Amino acid sequence: MELAIAKSKDFIYLNSEMANRHGLIAGATGTGKTVTLQVMAESFSSIGVPVFLADVKGDLSGISKKGEASDSLKKRLTKLGIPEPKFDNFPVQFWDIFGQSGHPIRATVSDIGPLLLSRILQLTDVQEDILNIVFKIADDQGLLLLDLKDLKSMLSFVSENAKQLSTDYGLVSTQSVAAISRSLLSLEQEGADKFFGEPMLDIFDMIKIDSSGKGMVNILSADKLLLNPNLYSTFLLWLLGELFESLPEVGDLEKPKFVFFFDEAHLLFDTNNSTLIDKIEQVVRLIRSKGVGVYFITQNPLDIPESILGQLGNRVQHALRAFTPKDQKAVKTAAETFRQNPAFSTVEAIMELGVGEALISFLDKDGKPSIVERAFILPPRSKIGPIDEDSRKKIINSSIIFGKYEKTMDRESAFEIIQRRTEEKNRRLQEEEAQKEMLTKQKNYQSQYQDNRPYSRQYYDYGQSRRRTTNQKSTAEKLATAALQSAARSVGSSVGRKLARGIFGSLLG
Repeated sequence: MELAIAKSKDFIYLNSEMANRHGLIAGATGTGKTVTLQVMAESFSSIGVPVFLADVKGDLSGISKKGEASDSLKKRLTKLGIPEPKFDNFPVQFWDIFGQSGHPIRATVSDIGPLLLSRILQLTDVQEDILNIVFKIADDQGLLLLDLKDLKSMLSFVSENAKQLSTDYGLVSTQSVAAISRSLLSLEQEGADKFFGEPMLDIFDMIKIDSSGKGMVNILSADKLLLNPNLYSTFLLWLLGELFESLPEVGDLEKPKFVFFFDEAHLLFDTNNSTLIDKIEQVVRLIRSKGVGVYFITQNPLDIPESILGQLGNRVQHALRAFTPKDQKAVKTAAETFRQNPAFSTVEAIMELGVGEALISFLDKDGKPSIVERAFILPPRSKIGPIDEDSRKKIINSSIIFGKYEKTMDRESAFEIIQRRTEEKNRRLQEEEAQKEMLTKQKNYQSQYQDNRPYSRQYYDYGQSRRRTTNQKSTAEKLATAALQSAARSVGSSVGRKLARGIFGSLLG
């Protein structure tokens, strides 16, 4: 299937069979990237492909409402020499980590895993190592870390038992544990704790097609989320990881099963963690075989590592400005990624493009990049700009998943189990203390009794020995029973589930 995206002398089409070969939408602020994103999302939805996109400026909700022929649009259509589009609206699901402008999205701490959580918390290498130990202990004991109170409880447990745990898991620094706890506190104060918990997102709630055959357009409210760039980019990375781990291998299809638009992509690669970059490259390379197309949206092509940029076959390049040597390098780099058109200079064209105009090269049916064309992006069929809050709330409340994520759950997890173990430990200590006190009193009493009855010494020694043996046996049996019960609960909590982690450290069932 061919999806009309732009027009030069002729229409320029994106081949749906090549849409899972990923893509790039680049250009300076105000050059038309958002409209390009909207047009591409509409095109995929119209052929039954669900999409995900982050609304970083708050103006993509208009996809849910039919567009209108404004005077400016009519002038543009006349300039392009194309008829007025068939205006249409598209099925939309609104999502919001904070639960204010869409269905809440949550993930458990255990599922996020130490690698991504370290990125959110901006931990040092040493602190990340300690967090890995904390997760390892939790996994070994079958303790699920569902929300931040579970993680804080686990950190306290590790800190209090650092000496014993260091023997089996390596040196545990209480200072590093304290630093991680402080980072968690900052995260809570920003309201990001709402992301951690249950019910956790079922990724297949995003991969839906409506009754008319259109793919669901999943719009994440990201204007507030973007205030915490690490949380924003790590959340999108986790979501991409969920798709990678959940979907089966399907090979090349007539059209993708899902298309993921990653806006503000430069935030994703703003890290010195080479291990993470390698994993991102691996996911981008392999996820296409699961029928997923990933489209990065950024201002500058240099924001994307070369190892990943080389995998992006479908390119839309809006205007770039070349005021500095770095800008000039970016223009040259962008130009070199295209298959050159002898009709014009790619470098000069990039700096001359107007708003809504772009250099475009899509893969042909054989997977080869087409010669770059200078073209105008077609106007969207849906409304450009946001809808009002009442319309948004109506869409949210009428969604088939409304009510599934709105109410939080708090089942038994690490916090409750550790709390119960602590209470049992304290109770055993109290019992032991009481037992010692009773034995002391009994010994004092027997000593007085022995002094008053000197001829009963042998009988006293025999009875005292029996009682001491019985008391010791009773105490030992109680401690052994308590230990076995505690171990049984630990094992029981993980029975039937082997804890394993995926490519980004997410928990796998």
